[in-house]
Amino acid sequence: MPRWHDLGDVDRFKAPLTPVEVGKLRLAVTRVGEKLGVISGVCNHAGAPLGEGRLEGEYVVCPWHGWKYHALGGQGEPGYEADAVPTHAVRVEGGRLLVDLDPATPRTRGKHEPHPLARRIERAPGPVRVVGISTTSMDAANPRYSTSEALLEVALSHAAGELGAETRTVRLAALRFRACEGYYSKSARACTWPCSITQMDPADELDRVYEAFVHWADVFLVATPIRWGAASSLYYKMAERMNCIQNQITIANRVLLRNKVAAFIITGGQDNVQAVAGQMLTFFGELGCQFPQFPFVAHSRGWSAEDMERNIEYVMGSEELRDGARMLVARAVHSAGLLLEHERAPEAVARGGRKAHHLVLRHGGGAEPGRGEGEGEPG
Repeated sequence: MPRWHDLGDVDRFKAPLTPVEVGKLRLAVTRVGEKLGVISGVCNHAGAPLGEGRLEGEYVVCPWHGWKYHALGGQGEPGYEADAVPTHAVRVEGGRLLVDLDPATPRTRGKHEPHPLARRIERAPGPVRVVGISTTSMDAANPRYSTSEALLEVALSHAAGELGAETRTVRLAALRFRACEGYYSKSARACTWPCSITQMDPADELDRVYEAFVHWADVFLVATPIRWGAASSLYYKMAERMNCIQNQITIANRVLLRNKVAAFIITGGQDNVQAVAGQMLTFFGELGCQFPQFPFVAHSRGWSAEDMERNIEYVMGSEELRDGARMLVARAVHSAGLLLEHERAPEAVARGGRKAHHLVLRHGGGAEPGRGEGEGEPG
């Protein structure tokens, strides 16, 4: 038998989309022209509140990641009809909108292959692996000498040669990737692993950085110029997108980076080495990285030396800086070897005093991408 519930005066629902809660049951009241409908207020993807989204034609657009459901029928957009949310029967009596709390149609989920980055993290046997990340911005049509990238190349060559490590180089300037779009600011669970942008946009190329950091490399060697007393803008663009790695610790108490070592090469025409290194050390520390003793090398001409031509000449001719880069990567590779030998890194962390309380997810919804929030029973 229907369980009719009075949602209130029908005039309350003149907007295209109105969120409603009946006890623990979340609904979205839709209006398409003069037609009223009610669908579940819980998105299939990550439990987002559909009632807080928007109406686009006849489809409700999820406010977190853009999934779409028909406002009256509940089915997914064309091509994804199998991704359907429940619908509820409605009727108007005496100017009041009534809804049947028992769904008229079921929730169904289409088959979605997991993103390749979501696979189990397992380190394949082999030597220590070093990824070099160049964060300098470069005009490909008019290339220039980059002091930070030059020292990075020296370090990687030493790692591959004398140290017997496997190496890769990732130049952020060569990748096309979007800036972080603040999904975490909408809701903690809206920030997913892999990153929401990576899941939705196959053309976004930051997946190469994620692959290297989470699945492949043991050592991250990050090189940056100093720009206005800070690391490069590309470094920060990458760091903002890597927030999804740290958020897995906050949301799911899941440490993605285990037995990883980070070290840094910092060069610039003006001095602010310690501040740049401090931010980088803190950020990569929060991701779960370890550091070798003396975890960075740096060079700067200082405030009064605005002579970049001579700065380049100095770096190009300095064997001392090259030795510093070689010894830096040697310390990092040695540290990584010790970690891999003893498997010391935790899979979870104690929260008190570090990130405060465990995140309480409303109505018991899951944290992992792809797990929708439970419908719950009306109270």
